[in-house]
Amino acid sequence: MGVGTNLKRLRSKTKFSQQEIADMLGLDRNTYTNWENETTDIKSQYIPKLAEIFQVSILDLFEAGKNESSYHNLENADLKDNAIGQKDFQQGIIINITDSEAAKIISSQLKELIKSLKK
Repeated sequence: MGVGTNLKRLRSKTKFSQQEIADMLGLDRNTYTNWENETTDIKSQYIPKLAEIFQVSILDLFEAGKNESSYHNLENADLKDNAIGQKDFQQGIIINITDSEAAKIISSQLKELIKSLKK
């Protein structure tokens, strides 16, 4: 199961339309549709935003056959209604990880880092 299938499944669970997701991302609906159909790759800058919209971890967007976790990014809880935190994503690092094991390790390490910074 690819990321497009995961996007379709998550969108179905949230009852959002493709147009609504595209609007939240500031994209044309066709761009989002192409991601779901896996005809084009998702640009890495949109991955954190998609995870936020569906309230899953970034890893959940890419893993096959997993139930979505109820993980809600700690930073997301601090966001006020500002178009899914676009301001908060203007600075930072975008990491495009295609290896599932590497993604698990980095995700785990980032969660621990965020916890330690919040203390």
